[in-house]
Parts: sequence; C-alpha cells; structure tokens
Amino acid sequence: MIPYQPPRPLKEIPLIDFSPAYSANPRERAKLAAALRDACVNVGFFYLGNHGVSDAMLAGQLEWAQRVFSLPREQLEAVSVAHSKAYMGYAGIGAQALDSDTPPDLKESFYVGVDMQADHPYVKAGLPNCGPNQWPDLPDFREHTEAYFAAMGELSRHVMRMLALSLEVDEHWFDPITAKPNNNILRMLRYPPHPSAAKANQLGAGAHTDFAGVTLLLQDDSGGLEVRNCAGEWLRASPVQGTLVVNLGDMMPRWTNDIYISNMHRVLNNVSGRTRHSVAHFFNPDYYTRVECLPSCHSPERPVKYPPCTAGEHIAHMYELTYGRARAARAESDAALRLP
Repeated sequence: MIPYQPPRPLKEIPLIDFSPAYSANPRERAKLAAALRDACVNVGFFYLGNHGVSDAMLAGQLEWAQRVFSLPREQLEAVSVAHSKAYMGYAGIGAQALDSDTPPDLKESFYVGVDMQADHPYVKAGLPNCGPNQWPDLPDFREHTEAYFAAMGELSRHVMRMLALSLEVDEHWFDPITAKPNNNILRMLRYPPHPSAAKANQLGAGAHTDFAGVTLLLQDDSGGLEVRNCAGEWLRASPVQGTLVVNLGDMMPRWTNDIYISNMHRVLNNVSGRTRHSVAHFFNPDYYTRVECLPSCHSPERPVKYPPCTAGEHIAHMYELTYGRARAARAESDAALRLP
C-alpha cells in the first residue's frame, strides 16, 4: 500500500516535464511518476510542460474563446443552456455560484460535450451532460473546438496512465473506465474586468474544488488563478507559456483514499484590469463507472473512507448544487448583474 503522507505547504505550483510519458525508458517514466505523486500529495496542482499539444492549437482555442464571447448577445442567447437538457451552450454571468459563502460568480461560459443525438441510449435515459451540442453561427468555430476537445481527451488519457503508475497500479488501470468518456466537458470562460459595483466577496470564480477526474486548463496571460496550499495560503498560478495547468478533481480522493488532493482554487480578475479568457477540459469516466478506492490505497490499518458511487451520480449532484445556489441567489434579488 502507498503510505499516507500529510501534505507539505508548497510555496509555488510545481512544473512537470511530461515528455517522459512518451518514452519507452521505464526509469524516465518512473521519475515522472514520482514527480506527479509529489505534486498530487502536496497540492493537487501542477503545470504540465512538453505535453505534445502544439502552441498553435492552444493559441487558436483561446482566440476562438474570445470570438465566441464577442458575438452579439442575441446570437449567444439563441444557444443558451436554457435550451439544452444536457446543459450545453452559453451560460451568462451569474449562472453559477461555486462557493456557497459568496454571491454568484462573475464569469460567463460556453459548454461543449461529447455530441450525442436524441437516439443515443444515454440521451433517452435523460442522463446529465448527455445530448447534442449547440453551435453558434460562427464559421470554423465548431471544427477547431472539436479538434481541441479530442486533443485534450487524448492527453488526459496519458495523464491518467502516468497517475496510475504514480499510484503503483498498472499503467493501464484507468483505461477501461476512461475508454468511453461520455462525461467529458470543454468549458470556455470569459471573466470581465472586475466591476466597481461588485460585492466585496464576489469573485470571478469562488473558491471550489473541481467535480471531475482531471482538469486541463488553458489560460491567457491575464493571471488571476489562485490555489490554496495546506497552510491556507493562496498561491498564484501565474500563466506559464506553452503549459497547461492540471488539477485533480473530487473523484481522485475517492480513488486514492485521500492520499491525493482535490484542492481549493479560485479566480480573482481584479488585478489586470482587463478581460480574462480560459479554456478548461474536464476529464471524467463514463457515467456508469463505479468510482471506488484503488487496491494500492487502502489496508486494514487505513480502511476505505468513501463509499462507492457512479461518476454520473457525483457529477449530477455537483452541477445541481452549484447552479442551484446561483438560482437561489438570483431569486433573492431583483437586480440583475450588468457587466461589460
């Protein structure tokens, strides 16, 4: 069994060279696995360098995120998540409250998932996140976004394999449960300049942990992402050219019996004075995947903490929790958020 180690209060987010993941040399892969374990035990976040996705593809997706949010309001409202049972498409500012102790978040989103048509069994069953995507009238946006979505899915599978090595199980342990990633979500985000009229505790994204297995985040050069270490200090996850920010979601503590951390993070878009864009890819197992503790992460001396659940049950619960908060907050006030 992997022994539990209390996290150390890191002062910066680790930068990990991912190129050994593509090497046939087992020693190089073992060194990478050790670096991943150190990051996952202590902070649950790391920058991923030399990941194999081209700079052109990364820059291109940020440009498309800027373009989609620049569309006229009526075009965005035409593809609003309000028209989608799968919650795909555009969600306006104030639609989500990630932190129960703060007002709704000052961000808008565009969601893309695995495209499922009405005859898909998961759509017929009414499962969360399962349905057709909504695409605005923006030539080439769909083509580039689907290519980026596929690239992030493939990279996520490589990350999961290296995490398996770091957890002392077979490298392909996660393969069967990530072979049909019907819960994967791509979320483009726009954070407007922080308004002077915002409440004192209102953030771009309130402090939260992610719902998923693994998140790959592409961010522009505005800054604003912060990660909390185990001492309660907020570390800036400043943009690093060519890297992706990777963090573990809430399924990872279930898989690892709390050996690996799903850590708190937030976005404060009150420093740069300009609009911030980012693109997050949330990698999840198939809806019906049973999420339970890995064999290397429990023993009679350290029994399993979390009861098994399905990936879909977990995601559905978290969506309802965070979007339900925002609906309740808006219902309490007649004042709508008016932001640039």
